[in-house]
Amino acid sequence: MKKKILGITGGVGSGKSVVLTILQQDYDAAVIQADLVAHELTEPGQAAYGQIVAAFGKEILTPDGRIDRPALGRLVFAEEKKRRLLNRLTHPAVKREILRRIEESRRPLLVIEAALLLEERYDEICDEIWYVYADRETRFARLLDSRGYTRERAQAIMDSQLSESEWRSRCQATIDNTGSVKQLRGALSRLLSERGFT
Repeated sequence: MKKKILGITGGVGSGKSVVLTILQQDYDAAVIQADLVAHELTEPGQAAYGQIVAAFGKEILTPDGRIDRPALGRLVFAEEKKRRLLNRLTHPAVKREILRRIEESRRPLLVIEAALLLEERYDEICDEIWYVYADRETRFARLLDSRGYTRERAQAIMDSQLSESEWRSRCQATIDNTGSVKQLRGALSRLLSERGFT
């Protein structure tokens, strides 16, 4: 069985999770989210935990010894150098684990989602990478509403990511996610058919 591997990327608040849910429910895709893999690998005793604590100090830990993600996030999104260091410590282990899961999967369609798919060279293992687009104001509204971010925090994360033009030029297709879920389903159905994923 030939596996098809689709990469999904886009800015924070663009609605990638809705795209993943549709691919999982409607197309029986195996979905691998790099962030969730990273969370597993940064638990106490796992691959990246010790390196992160050594690099950022025990002040990023909760009382029970786990990494306090909001505290770590505030550190790394405030300073480019720290963000790059965190990526260097976590992404190689995350990529190895994703490759292992792809190898083990028996599903014909696998979907890898990450904000850093392009920066971490996932184009080397994906058949195609698609960009999930939503305009900035829509993204701000979603982040303030669903995640409780301040506008400043949302802006800092957006500023740390690729520009829209970079994503569009480096991805093989763009999914417009500014409309309804029904419109999104239709767009995904057309794209999957046109690009040979169904």
